[in-house]
Amino acid sequence: MNEINYNGEIIEYTLIKSKIKNMYIHVKDGKVIVKAPQKLEDKYIIDFINKKAKWIYEKVKQSENKKIEEPITQEEAERLKIIVNKCIRKYMPIIGIAPQKVRIRDIKYAWGSCSTNRNITINLKLANKPEKVIEYVVLHEMCHLRYMNHSKAFWNLVESNMKDYKSLRKELTA
Repeated sequence: MNEINYNGEIIEYTLIKSKIKNMYIHVKDGKVIVKAPQKLEDKYIIDFINKKAKWIYEKVKQSENKKIEEPITQEEAERLKIIVNKCIRKYMPIIGIAPQKVRIRDIKYAWGSCSTNRNITINLKLANKPEKVIEYVVLHEMCHLRYMNHSKAFWNLVESNMKDYKSLRKELTA
């Protein structure tokens, strides 16, 4: 087991040398794995890790915070459902398209998603977020009903309906 020091915090990592071309760092469940090409000298690996120390530290802390999340109560889930439905009704006439289905699920990869079949899924973990943040995620997914990408036109549609969307977006990662 190897370690780096970031602002007095010791972070352990596992180094794996294998037949790969590029070095990369993977953080999962608070564990740091560094994969490097077999023939790469250790001094280059250590230099790379030190340059990425802040990023590694932040990812490890995010992982730790995820582990201590409280489960969502039935009351919180019901509040989320009410807010989501209210936002869908608000933005349907503005966007001009209705979703086929709206689901609330515990998804790992995103706060929300929109399929090409016009199905919107909202992450159950939003139940702990302020109503305005939930509204942003719903608006974001509603805008995907019109633009299935993150083009300039998509972001213009988001911004035309929610001027402060950028600050609300930041709250999702905080």
